[in-house]
Amino acid sequence: MPSFSIEAPGEANPLTESTLLHTLRSASSNDQQQIQTGTKQLQQWEKSSGYYRHLQSVYLERSLPIEVRYLAIIQLKNGIDKYWRKTAANAVNKDDKAVIRSRLIDSGISEEDHRLALQNALVTAKIVRFEYPQDWPEAISSSLEAIRNAAQDLTSPRLERSLLILLYIIKELSTARIQRSRTNLRAATPEILNVLGSLYLDRLRQWQGIVANSGNMQEALTLMTQSLLSIKTLRRLIISGYDFPNRETDVSEFWKITLSQVDSLMFIVGGQGPTLDGQAKLSAQKHLLQLSKFHLDMAEQHPSGFVLLPSSLDLVRAYWGFARVYSESYGSKSTSANDTHDDDEGESADSRTSGKLSLNGLLLIRACIRMAFMPVHTFRYRHEQEKEEGRQAESTIKNSLFSQAFVEDVMSTVMTKFLVLRQSDLRDWVDEPEEWVFREENEGEDMHLSVRACSERIVLDLSTHFKATLTDPVLALFRKVAEVTNEDVMFKDAVYTAIGMSAAIFREDIDFDSLLTSALVTEVQKQREGYVILRRRIAIFCGQWIVVKASQDSKAVIYQLFDHLLNPSDQLNDQVVRITAGRHFKNIADDFEFDAERFSPYAESIITKLMALIEEVELTATKMALLDTISVLIERFEHHIEPFSERIVAMLPPLWEQSGDEHLLKQSILTILARLTNSLKKQSSRFHAMLIPIIQSTVQPDSELSVFLLEEALDLWHSILNQSTEATPDILSLIQHLFPLLSLASETLRETLQITESYLLLSPSTILSDSVRLSLLQALSPLVGPKSKPDANGMVCNILELLIRSASTLGSGPFVQQLTADLIESSLLPRLLAGLRSAWTAHCTTGPLAKTPAVDGIVETDYFAVISRLILGNTEATVQAITYTPLPANLDVDGDGVLAATTNPLPKEDNLVWLVEEWFSHLENVGDPARRKLMLLALTTLMGTGHKAVLGNLQLLMGLWTDVITELCEIDYDPVSGTGSGRVKGDGDCLLYNDIGELKTAVEMEAPEEERRREVTFGDPVHRIGVVGFVRERLGEVIVACGGEGRFREEWLVNVDGDVVAAFGKLGIM
Repeated sequence: MPSFSIEAPGEANPLTESTLLHTLRSASSNDQQQIQTGTKQLQQWEKSSGYYRHLQSVYLERSLPIEVRYLAIIQLKNGIDKYWRKTAANAVNKDDKAVIRSRLIDSGISEEDHRLALQNALVTAKIVRFEYPQDWPEAISSSLEAIRNAAQDLTSPRLERSLLILLYIIKELSTARIQRSRTNLRAATPEILNVLGSLYLDRLRQWQGIVANSGNMQEALTLMTQSLLSIKTLRRLIISGYDFPNRETDVSEFWKITLSQVDSLMFIVGGQGPTLDGQAKLSAQKHLLQLSKFHLDMAEQHPSGFVLLPSSLDLVRAYWGFARVYSESYGSKSTSANDTHDDDEGESADSRTSGKLSLNGLLLIRACIRMAFMPVHTFRYRHEQEKEEGRQAESTIKNSLFSQAFVEDVMSTVMTKFLVLRQSDLRDWVDEPEEWVFREENEGEDMHLSVRACSERIVLDLSTHFKATLTDPVLALFRKVAEVTNEDVMFKDAVYTAIGMSAAIFREDIDFDSLLTSALVTEVQKQREGYVILRRRIAIFCGQWIVVKASQDSKAVIYQLFDHLLNPSDQLNDQVVRITAGRHFKNIADDFEFDAERFSPYAESIITKLMALIEEVELTATKMALLDTISVLIERFEHHIEPFSERIVAMLPPLWEQSGDEHLLKQSILTILARLTNSLKKQSSRFHAMLIPIIQSTVQPDSELSVFLLEEALDLWHSILNQSTEATPDILSLIQHLFPLLSLASETLRETLQITESYLLLSPSTILSDSVRLSLLQALSPLVGPKSKPDANGMVCNILELLIRSASTLGSGPFVQQLTADLIESSLLPRLLAGLRSAWTAHCTTGPLAKTPAVDGIVETDYFAVISRLILGNTEATVQAITYTPLPANLDVDGDGVLAATTNPLPKEDNLVWLVEEWFSHLENVGDPARRKLMLLALTTLMGTGHKAVLGNLQLLMGLWTDVITELCEIDYDPVSGTGSGRVKGDGDCLLYNDIGELKTAVEMEAPEEERRREVTFGDPVHRIGVVGFVRERLGEVIVACGGEGRFREEWLVNVDGDVVAAFGKLGIM
């Protein structure tokens, strides 16, 4: 009969078990059209009631094809994560859950197909994680009962299926992050341990008896499978089911049994016992590996418990003994990739097991080192017993395990055996050099997968914590290999590896400068077979030591050495050697004491060879690593890179095109361009025309590249602005892209605000033009307010200050007046005033009715700084703006942090009154002298308006004058002798700059923006106006405006405390 695909939409196909079965048949067929339509229909049904119950019913129907049942159980498993939680949208209803739960364990036990049984066990475990014990209290007890019932029949697969279900239940509960799940597991652990422990020991004795007597191996394999599932479950159960396993008698007894099993299994696996066929031997090896994982997990997760369990240290020594035997066959004895004598490719199951077991043994030793010297700290409360156990375990490890002989044995074996390259390494070196280098450079990140990576960590740990013990034996080994006459390349490579990693530890014990000239330079020039291995290692070794201990003369030698290693015409400098040298020259260039002048003679050759190598290699990761080296070199070489800039830039466009969708490579290219721009300073202008289109294509809101490259593009954009001497039309054309970026408020906001500030420094007239000014202010407005971060608030306020100062410079008072109007229209000034009003309101309330200010601290200081700049720019316009800017009557900021608008302005006098009151109150918290002087200038200027808000606070203003002048000016007073008039010497202060040269830094070449910033700083009223003369002049004007000194005294000065007047008068200003 022909098969028809489902074409009708989901609404036309009501969910029934029959229609679901038909859809599953289509989705599991070989026809792509049917698979598509069937899958789509299943997706439409997954939120429907009854869907998952029907899926289970299909799975339970044994007469259906395996692929249909398999798809049904997979769909059920995937749906549990999405819809089983009670809080999930379209969650599975209670009735369906009950039906599914009731059939899970029985169906899993009776399932004949292992794949289906495995998926059913996974489904069961996921549901147990959600529902045990609240909604499914009998989940674990039912599984245990099934195990008890099936344990009597050795031939039935029901026991294996029951154990499989329990294994995944324990896995799921033990890995749960929710503490409740782990607590529930601990409550059930004793019963599970009793049942599984007995079963495991029984099955283990049975199959070992069959093996010993050469009995029925098929029966032995069945028993092996059951005992293997048991130990897998027990391993996780004991580790996760007890907080303090060493205190449990059952665990201690089981631990003792596992120790004896390690010996017996090693005996069997090692071929010293009864001969096993392939399958049985593999199963025995898996048992042994599970036991080693159990012991390792105990050491890593219960370190104190591990040490205090019986015979644990003997266990560590046993594992180390096994690893030491394995070390004899680990490394290659030959330097040739074609040597098959000790070929480890396609190594046997025995060898792989030995490797894994040795790795676990090494990890166990490292865990012991961490127990003794790097114990895990916790914020959890620890009872005295737990603390005492920790102290006891630490003492036991240090005194009983790490004897001098043991430490030296481990260090010697690891250095000379496990750090040796293997034959497979040498073969991969030749066959796939780029891939091999990539793996080697990144392998150390996961020591749980590699013997060599773990060995490297052990070398570092032992060198750190046992330096006194190991210095002599390690140096003895080192001196042995440092002899030029010693040509054991593999041995040299291993020892150099260890010494390179421990450079910081043995820096005072090894004379690197002498080693470099007497051995390393000679060894990299030897033209002998196998010395290619040593050349690679020496490149790494020098990169490790140069940052620790190397004289300037030695650095020149190292430059020559790397120049030699990068030379492709030397036959021993194969691709691995050159790539490694290229990668590790980054450390050479990134040295803190890198001297560009000293490097200059070698720059031409090394940079040329690095660029040629980039073009030669194919792997993206390799290109990126080499580009990173050039990037660091550009940054450290600074303007000296100029002769090579054309070639570097010419190399990048082809790489950009070749990268395709490899956006990480594009990021590296943009980083190089940014650093090159910064290094070349104003000489980079010749490249701007090429770089600006790249920036433009990346920063556009709809650009796909912006997702991956926005951060790097902004960095490049900022670099161009920093190094530009003039605002070209191309550079100005990018301004339009700033406004959408400001609205993103993402992690790139800081860089975007810095770019905005750079534009303002580069071309203030453009930013203040009618076409840009208001749009910019409107984009900045949402960034100011109580919900903005303090640093963003601060950067926006700095931009506003610069805007106001630029307006004052370019157009004086009228320009500032227009800018003030725009600040009101963009809601920026209302937002500032609303924040300050909320601070004033909060400071006026106390006790239970106290309010929290919308702004405080440094943010409030920034707001007042902006107000100060406006007052200094155009006092009249600012007073009018403050007076008539609409503010909410009783709440400054609404729940969303947005100004609550009102059409009813407060009375004219009130705005300035509360503002000045809050201002004087906040001045106590302003510690920056420049900020205090700025606010003094503003408040003193405001006093000139004659407004009672300021003159009414004359006492506070006079106190501010006295404090700031005393802080900034030279006073005729000797604090030691207590003599002097106490009068101010001159009209200046310590913040004044008389010559712009005072601001110039001692930098050989500086960015053009630094010069612009210097000019802006020099023109700042804070640094141009002397505070003494300013106060004298403005106070005199106010006195005249009041009708003379007598009238001023009667009307205003009479309200000032006599001591305040006396302190100010003592300064001799008036």
